[in-house]
Amino acid sequence: MLKKYWIKCPICNGKTRVQVFHNTVLKDFPLFCPKCKLTHIIDVEKLEIVIKNT
Repeated sequence: MLKKYWIKCPICNGKTRVQVFHNTVLKDFPLFCPKCKLTHIIDVEKLEIVIKNT
């Protein structure tokens, strides 16, 4: 069974509502943080998050 990981906000480090697996690939994904109310454009590959725009 695959383990799920929560994506955390790159600014406030709060938990978002998005979960990923270790093999998930996201390109230009709009990540919304409910805590700081900001949307960040991110890339995710092999659980490594790259912030493209804040």
